[in-house]
Amino acid sequence: MSSKPEIEFQDGPAPVELVIKDLEVGSGKEAQPGDNVTVHYVGVEYDTGEQFDASWDRGEAITFPLRGLIQGWQDGIPGMKVGGRRQLTIPAKLAYGESGGHQLSGKTLVFVIDLLDVLN
Repeated sequence: MSSKPEIEFQDGPAPVELVIKDLEVGSGKEAQPGDNVTVHYVGVEYDTGEQFDASWDRGEAITFPLRGLIQGWQDGIPGMKVGGRRQLTIPAKLAYGESGGHQLSGKTLVFVIDLLDVLN
């Protein structure tokens, strides 16, 4: 997992529930709800496949508490092990809401997340 992942364009209608797909299963420490995690990630819009953010492009991973993230990450990262790569397809209701002031409100999002570390 030393390189930025490519996210394939998603066919069909956007899912209405969180979809978790392990691309690579890690063998390290397992993330638990409320842990602090260090990750690399890429995020694209489901409908267009357009990238809106990627820690890879900034050249450094980020560390943050799971409880401070969108619900789709809070639900989708626990159970993942360090060294793993997971794809989360997150409906708007678990991302930035169905509507509102955020540029990603109302959008289904796809993230590929590499779990680099779990800190308690």
